[in-house]
Amino acid sequence: MSALLINSHHGHISASQRIPLIARPFVSERAAKTLDIVEKFVEEECIPADTVYLRQIGETTQERFSAHPPIIEELKLKAKKLGLWNMFLPKAHFTEGAGFSNLEYGLMAEYLGKSRTASEATNCAAPDTGNMEVIAKYGSDFQKRKWLDPLLDGKIRSAFLMTEPQVASSDATNIEMTIKRDGDSYVLNGQKWWSSGIGDPRCEVFIVLGKTDATNPDKYKQQSVILVPHTAPGITIHRMLSVLGYDDAPHGHGHVSFHNVRVPAVNMVLGEGRGFEIIQGRLGPGRIHHAMRSIGSAEKALEWFLARINDEKKKPFGEMLHKHGVMLERVARSRIEIDAGRLAVLNAAITIDELNAKGALKEIAEVKVLVPALNLKVIDWAIQAYGGAGVSQDTPLASMYASGRTMRIVDGPDEVHLLQLGKNENKRGPAHKKRIEAQTKKGLELCKQHGITVRDPLHLNRKSGEESKL
Repeated sequence: MSALLINSHHGHISASQRIPLIARPFVSERAAKTLDIVEKFVEEECIPADTVYLRQIGETTQERFSAHPPIIEELKLKAKKLGLWNMFLPKAHFTEGAGFSNLEYGLMAEYLGKSRTASEATNCAAPDTGNMEVIAKYGSDFQKRKWLDPLLDGKIRSAFLMTEPQVASSDATNIEMTIKRDGDSYVLNGQKWWSSGIGDPRCEVFIVLGKTDATNPDKYKQQSVILVPHTAPGITIHRMLSVLGYDDAPHGHGHVSFHNVRVPAVNMVLGEGRGFEIIQGRLGPGRIHHAMRSIGSAEKALEWFLARINDEKKKPFGEMLHKHGVMLERVARSRIEIDAGRLAVLNAAITIDELNAKGALKEIAEVKVLVPALNLKVIDWAIQAYGGAGVSQDTPLASMYASGRTMRIVDGPDEVHLLQLGKNENKRGPAHKKRIEAQTKKGLELCKQHGITVRDPLHLNRKSGEESKL
């Protein structure tokens, strides 16, 4: 057994053997076998290639945002030969993908989340995954042939443009970019930032959310989604935004403006006023992808953590780190949190498979809040174990933390999901109040039947100015 794959003191325990028992009935034999191939590909090919990838990008900004590391194409060829391609498109809704369920892909995405190159190598990288889902689900035949086919083949990449700097974009109804019909074209004006993927030299199409009818009384029908070629005149990319100092080159997150950008009317997706519906459809499964990759990130952080505390060269105060109780407690808590988060994600994926994304809003929101937080906690503990090395470029932990921190913001900040979850949960309040009152009252009546005198603890029978006894 290759040392690159060994993952326990017993040797290697395969990914399919580690599928949680509660999820196994939902995993096909084909998916289980593919999961093992994914694990081997990531651990033995992609993670070692990450080192090459980071060096092939270059150092200067110009180099980094014009680079296409050759190692990526080498990995893509290997992935295709292994049948690891477009696993993300769920079989229940799409014929273009590899035929796996959301649950099955969720298990695979965990391993992809352990590597910088693995998602792109298998054509399962954001924002292309969500963008391909949009075109596959809502696009016309023309749009599919022009952009979906080359995206599915991994020949081009795409960008997603929704957030705007001048408004509170956590509420997508606030967006201001205008999309005005003019003959057989639409004209776009406005600006966007955090435009994921826009820096990549292979990015050829932008999925853009804007307003076609700002005066519509239904604020959820004011928006539309349109496909914009990257070569359209009037587009200016002003800068790439960094995430805690990391620029995410070559894909990047750009600040871009549109000045009278003219786009053919056939590029409108689904029709005017359908933008909010499309974006919600895009973000549901995508949040599961982010969450499961974050589980993989947390697992990787725990692996680095364990490696550090078992390093015989590192003996603070005369003992290896695993001899210090606080470290073992953090290891234990990391294991608990990762396993709990994984089960929550798998439950959300199963719910999407059974009821679709709309029927899984609660479960999706739960993992959107839960998983990024636990990922950051585990990474932080690993960083602490490494000390100065943990916050440096000599380990992947600092970069992982920066990337993980964005997950509490992208696809809706935690606060949005918590507010909606809280509102929906609170709707059950009146029913619970009535039931508890009825149970308490019946309990007091039972006490009376049994000759027991008690004070009414919740004052259900108290009259003004009186003490109530039964």
